[in-house]
Amino acid sequence: MASKNTPVAEVRIGLVVASIWQNDTDSGTRYNVTFSRLYRDGDSWKNTRSFGRNDLLVLAKVADRAHDRILELQDSDASGAGNGPTSSSAPAEASRDEDPEDVPF
Repeated sequence: MASKNTPVAEVRIGLVVASIWQNDTDSGTRYNVTFSRLYRDGDSWKNTRSFGRNDLLVLAKVADRAHDRILELQDSDASGAGNGPTSSSAPAEASRDEDPEDVPF
């Protein structure tokens, strides 16, 4: 069973992040997703659940990729290969022109 405090996977494009959470229930494993956007406040990085107009298409792409990742996790669960938290096997999706190198993820 996955820890309740850490996501089992994350999908990220630029500063928009989808965190995928595993919930084990009596009727089986369910996955939920939370979305956030990273931003810089002075010298520190923070996150928000608020998205501006220019974030919305990226948010939609992140949501689509999160959906694909959940399907992969469910396939792993069904085949018995799901043994705890995993990270996405895909390389980071961050774009260097949108994503400073010192972003904490």
